[in-house]
Amino acid sequence: MLQSWDNRRDYAIPGDSKETVAWAADHWIHTAERAIQQRGRFAVALSGGSTPKAIYAALRKRKVAWDKVWLFWGDERNVSPDSQDSNYHMAMQELGAMPIPPGQIIRMKAEQGIENQAFEYEEKITHYLGKHLFDLVMLGVGEDGHTASLFPNTAALAITDRLVVANYLPEKKTWRMTLTFSAIEKSAQAVIYALGSAKQTIIPDVLNAPILSPFPASRIGTAERKALWVMDLAASQKLL
Repeated sequence: MLQSWDNRRDYAIPGDSKETVAWAADHWIHTAERAIQQRGRFAVALSGGSTPKAIYAALRKRKVAWDKVWLFWGDERNVSPDSQDSNYHMAMQELGAMPIPPGQIIRMKAEQGIENQAFEYEEKITHYLGKHLFDLVMLGVGEDGHTASLFPNTAALAITDRLVVANYLPEKKTWRMTLTFSAIEKSAQAVIYALGSAKQTIIPDVLNAPILSPFPASRIGTAERKALWVMDLAASQKLL
């Protein structure tokens, strides 16, 4: 199923959207089981969006040692945790029913004091995970090529000495909290999920771009820790 795109990225096209979500959930569980076997825990940075929501719903039907799962977030909007726009709120609607100890659910508090909270979240990551960061970072790709809340032409793209930052988005006139490229690169694996025909144009743009390009998602993946792109048939039409 896995194919190599280049020395930094692999990809999988499991089928239609339903088949791809099921495959992604299976991959999530397999990654969790391997991490638990090797390190006694599975630390994942969750993403927002419709595709992760579908994956979380599928995970509710899978079995894993949920008491050894640690939930973090890859990015968050400047909203309260009960907002419909909150990545935390969305994920917990699906995964909140799983028997994960509350102390292992580490949300990004981005609703106020976001710059200070970004420092605190970085400290929490270091405290709980040490030098081995996330076993899995879940990511998406926007039609502008952004990933997490690393948007084109924003300050966070140039930050190399932090794991988490507050990033101001001038076009949206709002703040986001996000993992940095450094945090993603230091994690065991990053997976970019891209489903639906709306993504068919940006995918080849990102995959064919140089590492430093107008598309932040082009920077995900290193020769030492290859990123995985998971796409459905609709999203990958222009790659086939």
